[in-house]
Amino acid sequence: MLHTREAWAYAAMGRTAAFRRTTDQAAEALTDAKPGEEPHWIAYFDEAELAGTTGGRLLDLARHNPKQHAEAAATEIRHALAKRGPEAGRSHALDRIGLAQCRFLLGDVRGAVEETHRAVDAARATRSSRVHAQLGDLYPYTVGNSAARPVREARDRIRDLLST
Repeated sequence: MLHTREAWAYAAMGRTAAFRRTTDQAAEALTDAKPGEEPHWIAYFDEAELAGTTGGRLLDLARHNPKQHAEAAATEIRHALAKRGPEAGRSHALDRIGLAQCRFLLGDVRGAVEETHRAVDAARATRSSRVHAQLGDLYPYTVGNSAARPVREARDRIRDLLST
């Protein structure tokens, strides 16, 4: 977990090589962790959490360089979604929102709209202020003078949820 926090800082600074190195260290430490030997407060940190955190930080990097990082971010986020499923509530919703942003950054409007609908559905199942804030960050991706009808519908769903 601490390695991922360090990697987060490197991503925020745009230091991609250091981010990747530290993320690899996190994966290695997770593999080496022995059940029952870690403190109770870190029990939540598993393969899904590592993938979700890594995907989120790659998404941060992708906002500045989509061609280099958006697909890798989407891959990690999909891995997190597969490992934790909708029962993860808040994390599931955050993953869905991140995946929708990845699709927009990659220019996959159809996939982005589908993921936005899934993100809104997941967000409805939680009252997390962080989920609502991230949904607010997704909203601008749906705005544009020539936004197609499916994009407008996705935008309306985000707006409706945020206004309730």
